[in-house]
Amino acid sequence: MSLPAIFFIAMLVAFLAAVPPGLLNMTAAKISLKEGYTRGIMFSVGAALVFTIQTLVATVFARYLSKHPDVIDILQQVAFVIFVLITIYFLLIAKKQKTEESDIESKSKRSRFFQGMFLSSINMFPIPFQAYITITFASFGWLTFDTIGISTYVAGAAMGSFINLYVYIFFFDKIKKTKETSQKRMNYIIGIITGIISIITLISILRKYY
Repeated sequence: MSLPAIFFIAMLVAFLAAVPPGLLNMTAAKISLKEGYTRGIMFSVGAALVFTIQTLVATVFARYLSKHPDVIDILQQVAFVIFVLITIYFLLIAKKQKTEESDIESKSKRSRFFQGMFLSSINMFPIPFQAYITITFASFGWLTFDTIGISTYVAGAAMGSFINLYVYIFFFDKIKKTKETSQKRMNYIIGIITGIISIITLISILRKYY
């Protein structure tokens, strides 16, 4: 697959993975609304920087796993359990909750940058998620684990993450109005997507034994 295609796919995956309203994108939007566009962007840059490092770690880890099929088998089984639990959570447990608006203290651009880095760093889910995605893409022949391929994928994922935060900053008013009414629907959509991934993973596991 061509490098521009890898870049676009990585960007799309990272963007869609962060579409549901969450801590990072909603915080970026609120900072922009209360303190100005520049501070919202600085927060987003800090968050995207950490996400870039996480994606790089995940991709390098995936390259290691690609050379050890036995480890991939174990990872696949662990991923299956994780996706099943996520599916159960979003389909059966997740409920619409009214979020309380909290005042955001005025901080400098630099502190917002580091705040973005901190909030992004405590979210470790991108590492196993991106590792699983890159291994899947490699199995399809879409991604090669050489320096250029990894760099292109990581750059695309970083761009997708930043664009997601950027969109939230500029469309916060509309997102805020529709958040509560669409959250339940979004939970079901995420649950269905992870459910499909769980089924595909289970089929892949069973094919190795039967």
